This record gives sequence, C-alpha cells and structure tokens, in this order.
Amino acid sequence: MNLQNSPLGAGGKILVTGGTGFIGAYILKELIEKGYTVRAIRRSNKLPFFISPDILNKVEWVNCDVLDVISLNDAMQGVDAIIHSAALVSFDKRERKQMYNTNVDGTANVVNLSLENGIKKLVHISSISALGRTISGEKVNEEKKWVEGKLNSHYGISKNKAEMEVWRGMGEGLDAVIINPSTVLGFGNWHDSSCAIFKNSYKGFPWYTKGVNGFVAVEDVAKVAVLLMESNITEERFIINHENWEFKKLFDAIALGFGQKQPKWEATPFLSSIAWRVEKIKSSLKNAKPLLTKETARIALSKTYWQNDKILKALPGFSFIALESCITKACKNYADAAINMQLKP
Repeated sequence: MNLQNSPLGAGGKILVTGGTGFIGAYILKELIEKGYTVRAIRRSNKLPFFISPDILNKVEWVNCDVLDVISLNDAMQGVDAIIHSAALVSFDKRERKQMYNTNVDGTANVVNLSLENGIKKLVHISSISALGRTISGEKVNEEKKWVEGKLNSHYGISKNKAEMEVWRGMGEGLDAVIINPSTVLGFGNWHDSSCAIFKNSYKGFPWYTKGVNGFVAVEDVAKVAVLLMESNITEERFIINHENWEFKKLFDAIALGFGQKQPKWEATPFLSSIAWRVEKIKSSLKNAKPLLTKETARIALSKTYWQNDKILKALPGFSFIALESCITKACKNYADAAINMQLKP
C-alpha cells in the first residue's frame, strides 16, 4: 500500500455512492485493498453477495438516497473525495422517470453538496452511452460531440445530462474527472445491468448480432476510478474500454465459458424488430422487465469502435485485463453462484 503520491494524503476518507451496485461494489473492494477509510451509500440493507464479506465489513455503510439532500449532506461530512457511481441503468419505459431523477437530479445533488462541503476530488462514473453511438463503425474518442439520434437510449441521454451537471460543477471550482466505461463485464448480479448478458447465455440464448461494441472488465473500471481519484488530473473525461468486439464474438466466448452451444441464429434488423415487440408483450403479461427492448435491439445492431489511447497515456503503468480471462472467471463464478442458489436463473 502506498498513498504517498495521492493529493488526498495517506488515510483519506472516501465516499462511494451506489456502493451496492455492480461497479460501485468493485470500487469499494479496490479502495479497501489500498488502505482507504471508506464510507458507502446504500438504499437497503442488502449487500452485494459477489464481494467478500471481509471487504464489506470494513466499509462504513450509510442508508441514503442521492435524491435526499439532507441525508446526502450528512454522508459527506468528514469526507475527502467522492466516487459517484450511483445510477439507474434501465431500458424499461416504466422506469424512465425514476432513471432521469436518479441519474440527473441525483448527480446535481452530489455536485452541489461537493462544492458546499469542499470535497477535494469527485470522480463521476458515466458511460460511453453519454457520448452517443454510431451506426456505421466510426472510431470514437473523448472529443466526440453529442448528436441527437435514434441510437441514443434514454439511459444514454440521462447520463449525458448528468455529465452536464459535473461540467457545471467544474466551472464553479470543483476538482472532478469523468470516466466513460464501455459495456462492463464481470461477476455480479446477473439480474441487473450488463451482467444480464451472462444470464441469457447461461440459459442457452440462441441469437447473435454482428453489431460492434466496446467491452471492459469491471475490475479495470474500479482500478481506473481510484487511480484518477488519486491523481492531480481534473476537468477531463476518459473512455475506459479494452477491446471492441462483435456481439457474436462476445456471446460465443460466454457460451464457451458456460459449456453451452454457441448462438447459431443471426438477429437481423427485421428479426430484431419482431423480437423486441414479442418480448414487450410477454413482459407485460408477466409484469416483468423485458429481456429485449427497442433501444437494446438498436444498440446490438450498431457498430462503434471506442478508443482508449487517452487513459493509457494518462496512466502509463496501467494495463487492461484480457477479456477472455475476465469472461472465463466470471462464467465460473456465475455457475457456482447459480448452483449455490445465490442467483436464480
């Protein structure tokens, strides 16, 4: 452990919002292992089963909601830096209002109270969705300008608006940095966020698309977030992406990790348009979240190549975990969790 180069100083106290979420939980692990004193926000008493209790027991847990400015302000007392990972990832129309409230208004609250409380550094966990996707395979870096279009999901729009709040805070004197992870892979709760990719493959999902997207291990996102928190870098954004794969390559790798048959049917634009409509009807009848929506179908058919030159230059000692290794490890953990009834298929 060496915190001597951190502008926060050794023994700094860090607040993590969204500490029970997929990325947030791994950020907690990274911080605890580096010797920080950590406080984390949660909205329920349920803790992430995919992180060791030895880690979670060292965290000071606070019941709080980023939309509650009073409890949020209390949570910031005595804190040196904040990693803001609280967000709602949803492509379900029924959760859209809640998503905008959490992602935009919640971020505005974090920014405003960070300014009021003299927080030394804010790391905002955004998403590549906040930059916008492309249809024909363009290469995208941090300079990409937001363009309105059908490929932008409401989640992406909400994260773009959230970023505007962070940039505003920077303009008002807040030291902050934004990171934009690509699709995050790893072991988590496969009923939530990008982890659902593993659940579908575990169940033998037979479809694939030839769309292209960026992917990165969750451990890498957590590590970068902490390294940037420790750095003197401010008023910058960084795409956190390891490799750009076709979705077919991803689905094949996960199927192999689970010992399942690889997907054999291509979901063309026409078939995808039918599939999300059928799924919409099924989910309505079951009162459940749809596995496929109009937005996710469009994303799966889009092609965007996300560049990572900037983060590798900013953190010369950092290297990414191979996606194949990440997927193999995650598949084993998911399979074990399903057998042990930590996860229900």
